[in-house]
Amino acid sequence: MADDVRQNYDVAAALADAEARFAEANPKSGAAYAAACAGLPGGNTRTVLFYPPFPLMLSRGDDCRLTDLDGHEYVDFQVEQTAGIYGHSEPKILNAIRDALDEGITLGGPTVREARLADLMQARFPAVELARFTNSGTEANLLALATARAVTGREKLIGFRGSYHGSVVSFGPYGSMLNVPFPWNFCRYNDVEGARAEIRRLGDDLAGVIVEPMTGSGGCIAATPEFVAMLREETERVGALLLFDEVMTSRLSPGGLHGLWNVKPDLVSFGKYLGGGLTFGAFGGARRIMERFDPRRPDALSHAGTFNNNVLTLSAAIAGLEQVFTVEAAERLNADGDALRKRLGDVLRSHEIAGQVTGIGSMMMVHLTDEELSSPEDSAKVSATLRGLLHLALIERGFYVARRNMIVLSMPMGAAEFDGLVDAFDDAIRHYKDVLPRA
Repeated sequence: MADDVRQNYDVAAALADAEARFAEANPKSGAAYAAACAGLPGGNTRTVLFYPPFPLMLSRGDDCRLTDLDGHEYVDFQVEQTAGIYGHSEPKILNAIRDALDEGITLGGPTVREARLADLMQARFPAVELARFTNSGTEANLLALATARAVTGREKLIGFRGSYHGSVVSFGPYGSMLNVPFPWNFCRYNDVEGARAEIRRLGDDLAGVIVEPMTGSGGCIAATPEFVAMLREETERVGALLLFDEVMTSRLSPGGLHGLWNVKPDLVSFGKYLGGGLTFGAFGGARRIMERFDPRRPDALSHAGTFNNNVLTLSAAIAGLEQVFTVEAAERLNADGDALRKRLGDVLRSHEIAGQVTGIGSMMMVHLTDEELSSPEDSAKVSATLRGLLHLALIERGFYVARRNMIVLSMPMGAAEFDGLVDAFDDAIRHYKDVLPRA
């Protein structure tokens, strides 16, 4: 049997064994999952959280730890797909929500909270001159894209293959059958000349280009400075808008990646952690664009949404930016992430395993390959079996990470959690060394 075939067979066998141990160790989660299948297709209402044989059913979260139905405790490095930056019981966030509850939840009119949060976002994110709130990152991206088309009077959009901008704007492994029917054109992420040519080809028909400055689910792969500079230059040249999807990446510096890199996109979308753990989305940008939502204008764009200004989310978001995720805290968390990413990479090298840990600051992803990773398409080539094996190996050792091997930090974490993850990662790599690809 050829070596590569043998290795694939051994990895599959190792994963099957890990799944069997997982099922045996988690009977209550298994039973709860089986019961959930009676009312939910596949026992699930959020595709990304499913993995075989069944996902852990979680019962409690405290600081940076989770407990499942079977009583196992995990250090949470999944961090709600980047949204759980404050951990699970940040007192200032909880107190803000409790105070809001005492004053009424659905008031049916504006409150001072939405203006306060807009002020905080203006101060924090350089591209945000005016902002609108939504209920999710998906919704924020949809509205930003629709705004680009409405303001420019053009129809066509550019996205990047393998990227993800929400459940109905997905160009990656989750498929596109449910995508909104915008007239899309696609380029390869970080392909400077290819994207330049496509922008110029579309010219006066192009409304906007949407891009994550670092891909999230697409591999934690950063856009190169040359790529970002080209996008800014070429969209301005043809009169199209540049949209930064910072739903995940706005946590990577006090002012998001556009602030860190001193790049000013026309529109930026937000979500995830900014809601303090509650449902949240926002988009903002240049005044010349966003003022089109001013209802006092005769040509105003209408943007409705029953819960856009819900008092619970606004209160949690204000407390988070004012009192918890300060400039100093953001810098510290991302410095911790940079250090952790290096340590995990050192583990791979010490065992002579083919692999790399990509990312910036508090977001990273492990890829068990030495192939060059410059786009989400490259990340998608990494063996799903290898990703599944590492995922269950870390869960078995008490560390909860995303199935795609994405690792994210939260603010309650410290040296003990980082050291523990590195030790668990080292043990997992050592345990499966014979079936992992060699450097």
